Amino acid sequence: MTFKTFYTLCAAIMLGAVTLKAQTIPTPKQHFGFDIGDDYQLANYTQTEAFFKKLGTSPRAKYVDMGLTEEGRHQLMLIVSSPENIKKLDLYKDISRKLARAEGLTDAEAHKLAQQGKAVVWIDGGLHASEVVGAHQLIQTAYDFVTRTDEETMRILDKDIILFVHANPDGQELVSNWYMSEKDLKKRNTSTPRLWEKYIGHDNNRDFYMMNMKETQNITRQQYLEWLPQIVYNHHQTGPAGTVLSGPPYRDPFNYVFDPLMVTSLDAVGAAMVSRLNQEGKPGYTERQGSEYSTWWNGGLRTATYFHNMIGLLTEIIGSPTPSRIPLVPDRLIPNGSTPYPVTPQEWHFKQSIDYSVSLNYAVLNYAARNADEMLFNAYRMGKNSIERGSKDYWTLSPKRIEQINAAAKAGDTSTAGRGGRGGAVTLGGAVGFGRGGVAMKYYDTVLKNPALRDPRGYIIPADQPDFATAVRFINTCIRSGLLVQKATAAFTVAGKNYPAGSYILKTNQAFRPEVLDRFEPQDHPNDFQYPGGPPIRPYDMTGWTLSYQMGVKFDRILDDFNGPFKAIPYGEIQPMPSVITPAIAKGYLISAKANNSFIAMNDLLKAGAQVYRVTNGGDFYVPYTAAAKTVLDKDAAQWGVKATASAKPKTLTAVKASRIALWDNYGGSMASGWTRWMFEQYHFPFTVVYPQEFDAGDLKSKYDVIVFVGGAIPGAGGRGGRGGGGFAGFGQENVPAEFSKMTGRITAEKTIPQLKAFLEAGGSIVTIGSSANLAYQLNLPVKNALVDASGQPLTGDKFYVPGAVLRVAVDNAQPATYGMETEADVLYDNSPAFKLDADAASRGIKPLMWFATDKPLRSGWAFGQKYLKDDVTAFQASIGKGNLYVFGPEINFRAQSHGTFKLLFNELYTPAK
Repeated sequence: MTFKTFYTLCAAIMLGAVTLKAQTIPTPKQHFGFDIGDDYQLANYTQTEAFFKKLGTSPRAKYVDMGLTEEGRHQLMLIVSSPENIKKLDLYKDISRKLARAEGLTDAEAHKLAQQGKAVVWIDGGLHASEVVGAHQLIQTAYDFVTRTDEETMRILDKDIILFVHANPDGQELVSNWYMSEKDLKKRNTSTPRLWEKYIGHDNNRDFYMMNMKETQNITRQQYLEWLPQIVYNHHQTGPAGTVLSGPPYRDPFNYVFDPLMVTSLDAVGAAMVSRLNQEGKPGYTERQGSEYSTWWNGGLRTATYFHNMIGLLTEIIGSPTPSRIPLVPDRLIPNGSTPYPVTPQEWHFKQSIDYSVSLNYAVLNYAARNADEMLFNAYRMGKNSIERGSKDYWTLSPKRIEQINAAAKAGDTSTAGRGGRGGAVTLGGAVGFGRGGVAMKYYDTVLKNPALRDPRGYIIPADQPDFATAVRFINTCIRSGLLVQKATAAFTVAGKNYPAGSYILKTNQAFRPEVLDRFEPQDHPNDFQYPGGPPIRPYDMTGWTLSYQMGVKFDRILDDFNGPFKAIPYGEIQPMPSVITPAIAKGYLISAKANNSFIAMNDLLKAGAQVYRVTNGGDFYVPYTAAAKTVLDKDAAQWGVKATASAKPKTLTAVKASRIALWDNYGGSMASGWTRWMFEQYHFPFTVVYPQEFDAGDLKSKYDVIVFVGGAIPGAGGRGGRGGGGFAGFGQENVPAEFSKMTGRITAEKTIPQLKAFLEAGGSIVTIGSSANLAYQLNLPVKNALVDASGQPLTGDKFYVPGAVLRVAVDNAQPATYGMETEADVLYDNSPAFKLDADAASRGIKPLMWFATDKPLRSGWAFGQKYLKDDVTAFQASIGKGNLYVFGPEINFRAQSHGTFKLLFNELYTPAK
């Protein structure tokens, strides 16, 4: 036998072994009992997980357990590529990371690595579990790439590494089981009785800069610490009416902190996607102005990737296992730049949506395969650009800077107004217009060469701030996001200010500079109107969210380069809470009301039977010494950084005890209630979830001391309700199985409000947040909606519009309701309620807690018509009988992000001990 013959025989044996192994993988129909896309059929996660494990036996695949979900399931990722690539995954992961971080590489070295590497493409499904196309296209696409042998598939497998990720295992299990439990096929639906993520449902796609949920942490660990993919494709539903789907490229505005190469790369991939569908005769793709989606906001699975120089893709497609129809929308039928190939009205089946999704996945993967080296190099180039911008004086362009240039030109060149000369400014209806020559460069220089307006070189978070444990929580969000964080190993001085050891430093000369800026700098959302002088265009989500503001973190912006005794924290290394020691000998202990984690300790102490007091002046907690109390404080000092100082017993104290807390929820689940439920668990508050029927039954004071109504619970009262109402009607409450019937119902003026009034009069406390401030109107309190015109009608959107922004309020921090707060605070305001108090409000027991002290309270985002907020009360306390109503217009516990205002809720959750 010749060597050639022997080699050929060995190759044949190996190929046969691979083929035999592949043959053991069942088809979807063999495994699930139906083809993916069959009408009226859904797979649950238990079945899906088992199928992916079988796919993982292929030499083309590697099954990865990313970690546990909030309900304790294992969250899967299937890595698929050629067998040769699978054997060298560590090498390709290392190349992807090196290029994305761009640290210490030259262009030549980066080109060499890009030639050696493979494009890493993330494709997920199921994040929003009721959008069932996502999880099922994931099954079909993964199966196709593990089993198909056509030329295109093989080329993609050779050039790409595909990360197939299930984004919400718990949700798929709940939704699919619920849908399939109905025997009548035509009655099957996905309207589940509770949220399809344990706490937050649809808001699981609002957690990607905060990363509270376990699923989010699993996902971001792979995206920003492990693989750093060049493309992240996030599948969603449903497409705009009259289309099949919307996808990239997206409408403006895009965020000005992005690298331009990311934006143009997004356009290129989007072109490949729509071209693939057009080539295959699949109409109905719309883009740009054809949909509502933009690239401004951070926080979603695909939008957060933009701040990490990754090409984030979102498609929203129609489709359900229950057949549906594409409706007739005449304005969608004419081809244009947003919808080049319109779809006509027709019946639509689940399989069509699966086929479209698989085609789109192939389009993305084929683009990556054909441009792998360019994509890898571009990831490096964007990172290198960020490092260079953060290493020198740099001015980021933003709408505010353009306004400053225009204002300078208008003020400085009034003599040329109306002449339109070169470099002159022309006044046009109060704005500044320009002749053909534009504006003189000196006006550019006054703004974009002004040293005071430079971008910071970095930020310092001092270790001696009042709530350093919350600052550490903030730092950990940065670390989970893949940022390079440094920690001071000794005391140091920068710009004449002294900082203690243990302070944290984030510099902007790193690859993910856009993410660093986003966490510290105010977002400056452009004015975005349907037409000049017309109504505003609703943003995709928030317009301003600066996390350091929301969390109340103290930091310094450093404009010049600085150094010190700093040690880089290894990427991904979560920081423990600050280490403190509880004094061993003391008559008692004082614990600061300014630190959020103090509430953890108080709840633990009350559960252990300790005495807990609040100091009348300022609200600090006082705990007399006992061995049991010391044990609790030692534990919480070690785990949560709770600092207790030795103290004699203060003269003025109020004893408190744990309250019996009721938290409102409704059938189908409230996301705001779910976020609050998660917060209560994190801070160790005992509570009970209560549904409308129990409120209607009355006798509430015998069971509860405090009731919390988050936004969406309380209906408006005879037209007096403020902005942000709704959400209290519930959904899918017909034909509810008996086990869920107690969850149905809604808060009504006729049945519920009298019981809530009786609860207050008997000595109970109620806390309302956001639109549930409507309770003040339901109870006929002497307050009015501040945001109305001269005729008493609510201000229209072309006069007042604040669609999710951070605003500054004044605080009366001498009140027990506001203990631990400073005299000013940043609040999350989303077209929230604001009030004017009647002349007799004070005599009737109304105390303002927070108000807008200026006509320009905007800190971050977009606030059109903010002048209407001046002097408006945004939070107050009302005495009603023996009890108290606390009304907070802003979202003081917004998505469990706004740590800076958590105390406004927590303070109300204790009851005076008799």
